[in-house]
Amino acid sequence: MGPSNSKPLTGPPSPRTTKTSAWRSSLRDKRQNLKTSFGYISTSSITDDVPTDNIFTPIQADSILPQIPIGRHHPVPRTGVEDDEMRTLHTNSFYANAFLGQQNQPVWTHPYVLCWGKGWVEPLGLVQTWGMNVSCFEEGDAVFEGGNPAKSYTYPSHEQSLILTAKELDVTTTLTTDTHLPFSVNINLNALATPHEPKITFPVVQGMCFVTAGYRDATPVIQTGGRGFAEVVGPFMLGRLSMKYRIKDKNGRCWVIYINPILGLDYDITRFKRLDSNTLIGPPGFKGTIQVAKNPLGAEGEALYDRACGAFVSEATITAVAPDGKGAYSFRYTKIGTSPLLMFILPHHLASLDPTLKPQVTNLRLQTTTKGTATAIWGQKLTFLEPNLPMTMHFGPWNPNTSSSPPKIRYPPEVLALLSAVADRDLRRSMTQRTTHESLYFAGKSLSKFATILWVLKDVLGHDTLATTGLDKLKEELALYIQNQQQSPLYYDDSWKGVVSSAGFSSASPADPPATTDFANTYYTDHHTHYAYFVFAASIIAYLDPAWLSQGDNHAWTNMLVKDYAESAYQGRDYPFFRAFDWWHGHSWSDGLGGGPGRGAPEGKSVRSVSEDAFASFAVKMWGRVSGDADMEKRGNLMLAIQARTSTSYFYLQTTNTNHPARFLQNKIAGLLFENRVEYGSTSPLSPLSPPSQPTKQKTHTANLTTPHPSLIHMIPLLPSTAYIRPRAFVKEEWDTFFAGGEEDIQGGWRGILYANLALIDASASFSFFRDGVDGFWDERWIDGGASRAFYLVWASALWEFGK
Repeated sequence: MGPSNSKPLTGPPSPRTTKTSAWRSSLRDKRQNLKTSFGYISTSSITDDVPTDNIFTPIQADSILPQIPIGRHHPVPRTGVEDDEMRTLHTNSFYANAFLGQQNQPVWTHPYVLCWGKGWVEPLGLVQTWGMNVSCFEEGDAVFEGGNPAKSYTYPSHEQSLILTAKELDVTTTLTTDTHLPFSVNINLNALATPHEPKITFPVVQGMCFVTAGYRDATPVIQTGGRGFAEVVGPFMLGRLSMKYRIKDKNGRCWVIYINPILGLDYDITRFKRLDSNTLIGPPGFKGTIQVAKNPLGAEGEALYDRACGAFVSEATITAVAPDGKGAYSFRYTKIGTSPLLMFILPHHLASLDPTLKPQVTNLRLQTTTKGTATAIWGQKLTFLEPNLPMTMHFGPWNPNTSSSPPKIRYPPEVLALLSAVADRDLRRSMTQRTTHESLYFAGKSLSKFATILWVLKDVLGHDTLATTGLDKLKEELALYIQNQQQSPLYYDDSWKGVVSSAGFSSASPADPPATTDFANTYYTDHHTHYAYFVFAASIIAYLDPAWLSQGDNHAWTNMLVKDYAESAYQGRDYPFFRAFDWWHGHSWSDGLGGGPGRGAPEGKSVRSVSEDAFASFAVKMWGRVSGDADMEKRGNLMLAIQARTSTSYFYLQTTNTNHPARFLQNKIAGLLFENRVEYGSTSPLSPLSPPSQPTKQKTHTANLTTPHPSLIHMIPLLPSTAYIRPRAFVKEEWDTFFAGGEEDIQGGWRGILYANLALIDASASFSFFRDGVDGFWDERWIDGGASRAFYLVWASALWEFGK
C-alpha cells in the first residue's frame, strides 16, 4: 500500500467483475417486484425520450489502475443497505442519513422531511413510534440564533406533523434501504415477525408532492403528537377504490390523507377509526398506499392533490443537451399509477423553467428549510434552460462578453515588465519549495498554484524556456501522485465505491476512526474540491504539452479523479453518478459519510465553499477541453451555469433575495448552508488557511467573529469561474458592508484573496495592491498556498482592461 504509515489491506484485494448486467437486472427485478406488490405498474421508462446528443456520456471504461490497491474494510458500515455489493452507493446523497449512524436522522426531500421514529417519544409522552415521522415547515417555524441579523437559523430537526406507521412495528423494527439511485431510494420499515418483506416502503424522491407509504399486509396507523389531531374530517370516497381524509395536525395545519388499496383487495377502507386523540387506525391486512400531503391552499390545493393521488414517483433520471452555447437539462420521472404527476421544484428551477412548461405551474407553494419556497408543477418531464454557457472561458481572466476563446488581452508594457519579474520569482520559489504531501488538499493547491505560474509564463509572457523548465518539475511532482507513491496513497474503497486517501485508515478502527484525517477525504468529504486542484493542474500541463496526455497513466489517472466526483455514467460500476454535484439542488454537497460509525448528520449535508464548488466544475470543463472530451466540457459549462444561478439564489445574498428570512439577509453570505440550517460565522474547522491573528472588522455587527471572515472561504480560488458566479452587484454590497476601510484587519493569505476579489468591482485598486503592497511594502505571506502574486497581477490587470 505504500509507505509504512499507511494501513495495509486486511486480506487480498477484492475481485472485480465487468459482468454488470446480472446485478443490474436483479435490481430492476427488485423494483418490479415492489411495483407488483403494490398492485401498480410503471407508466414510463427511464430510457424514454433520451436525446441523441445527451451530454451524459461515459468518461472512460471502468478499470481500477494497477497502482491503486482495492479493499473492502472501510470503517463506516453499510447499515441496512439491501443492494448487493456491486451497487455503487451515493455517499454524499440527500438520503445518506438513512444508512448512516443510528439511521434516525432526517432526510430532506424538499419540501418534506422524513425521520424514522425508532422509539422516539414526543414531548408530551403521549406517542411513541417506530414509524416514519413526516413534517413540512412554515417560514414562521424558523428558529433564529443571535440578534438582528441572526447568526443562524434552523428548523426543529426532529419535529413531526404526522406519523405513518403500522401496528405491527415495535421495538424489533429495522430500517433498510434498497435501489439506491442518484435522485431516489426506497426506505423500508421491517417488522421482525415478518422478515420476508418490509411492512412499509417509502419511495423517496427529491421534490415529491406526496409522502407515499406502501403497506404490505399491515394494520395502518396514522398519528400526530401534541394534544392530538386538531380536526379530522372524512372519510370521503374518491371513485370506488380510494378514500381521503382532511385533517389538521397537532399545530392546526391542514393535510390531506389518501388511502389507496391495491386492485382486487377485499378491504373496507371506510373502517378507519379514531382510536384516540392522536391516532387513526385501519383494519388489518392492508395492502396498498397511504399518501399524505400538506395543503395550505384550501379547496384549490385539495383539488390538485385529488387529481394526483394514487400515483407516485419512484425514480428520476437526468438528460441534458448543450448546442451552440445553450444548455437544457431535463428530469424524467418514472411514475407508478395512472394519475398525472405533480412535483415540487425549487426557486432556481422556477427561474429557469422552460417557458413551454409555465402553464403547468400551480399556485401551490410549500416552505422548504433552506431553499425558500417550493412550487408545485405538473409533469413527468421537467426541463430547465441555461442560455448563456461560459463557452469562451479559458485558463486566464475571463469576461462574459468576450467572444474569443481564449480571450485576447493586451497588457501594457509596464505591466508585462512587472509581471516578468514577479513571475520569475514565483517560479523560483515553486521550483525550490517543498510541495506539502501531508494532505491531498494542500498538495493539490500547491500543484495548482505552480501550474498557473507556468500558464502566466507561457501564455502571457511568452517565456517558453522558463515555462518548459518549470513544466518538467511540475510533471515530476504530479507523477508522484499518478504513481501513487505519495505519503498517503490513494485506495479504491470497494465498500462504498470510490478512491479515497489511505490516511484515514492509518490508525482506523471501527470504534475510533480518524475521521478528520486528510480533511476527512477517506470519508468522502469534499472530494470535488480536493481532486479538482489536481485535475486543474493536469489540465494546464496537457494544455502546455499535449503529448503528456498519451504518456503512461496520465490521462487515465486524471479521468479517475473526475469519475470519482463527477462520474457521468448513470449506471457506472466503480463510481456513483455525480457523487458531489446534486443536479436537483444545483450545487455540490461537501459531506460524505460523516464522522464515522454512529454519526449521522442532524442538520443534513452542507456546503462549505460555493466558490470551490464552482472551481471543481471549472476543472471538469477545462480537463474536458484539453483531453478532447467534448461532452465533459459541455457538462462543466452547464454545471457552472447552474451554479451561477444557485449561488445568487442561496449563497450570495443581495438585498433583493427572497429565499432566506429577512432577519438573516444582512449577513450577505450563507457561510455554512446545510439542508436544515444556514449559519453565518466562522468557516468549518476544515478551512484551508490559518486564521489571522486579529479579528475581522465588521461595520454592521457588534460582535467580532472567529476569523477568517465567513465571506472569504466563498471567494477562493480566484480563477475565471469566480467572475462568472460572483455578481458584481453582490460583491459591491459585500465589500461596502464588511471590508471597505477595514482591509488592514485581514491578515495572511486571506488579504490576497480579499484584494483579488476586489478586482471584480475595482480592478485598479486591486492591481495597485498587488503591484505596490501597502506603503510600498510587499509581504509574500499575503498570498495563500493555492495562489500566486503573478496570477493575481494578471487577473487584476485583465479585469482592469475589460472594464475600460
